[in-house]
Amino acid sequence: MSEKIKAKKPFYKRWWFIVIAVIVIIGAIGSMGEEDADKVETTAPVVEETAEEKAARETKETEDKVATEQKALEEAAAKAEEEKVAQEEAEAKAKEESIPREHKSALKKAELYVETMYMSKAGVYDQLTSDYGEGFPPEAAQYAIDNIKADWKESALKKAQTYAETMDMSDAAIYDQLISEHGEKFTPEEAQYAVDNL
Repeated sequence: MSEKIKAKKPFYKRWWFIVIAVIVIIGAIGSMGEEDADKVETTAPVVEETAEEKAARETKETEDKVATEQKALEEAAAKAEEEKVAQEEAEAKAKEESIPREHKSALKKAELYVETMYMSKAGVYDQLTSDYGEGFPPEAAQYAIDNIKADWKESALKKAQTYAETMDMSDAAIYDQLISEHGEKFTPEEAQYAVDNL
């Protein structure tokens, strides 16, 4: 036999075997690393909150609860106030609608007398009820007197100023004219205020 018999190389000397072995080893190392990481994650110790952290958390929860309750109370109070205002407006409107026309007219006429002629309360009433004046019934005139927004002392002062400027009257004469039953019919207190402030 002249041919040489080729000797087989041992399996560990074949290059492809080495490549496969390296790949297997790398894969094993990689999977082992993932398992270790999972173990680390699952076995990480649970950290309990300290007493200070617990107290701080509970305090914050209490503050949040109080703030929520306070806000609810404020909203309820605002709603109640709105309802109260709406009810008062409705009552005022109903009351206004129930007032007779003649009463309203007497009140407007009384306001005109006070604003332009500076009349006293008694003088306005007499003018409203007089047959020679406005001729309103007594209840309409009384409604006007009860509901007019007038400062009677200021009315007396303006009337006194008119007497002082146009008729050059003395303080005593002005006082007498202001309180006279045949004059302006102001009260003594209103007349004294007027004279004192001329």
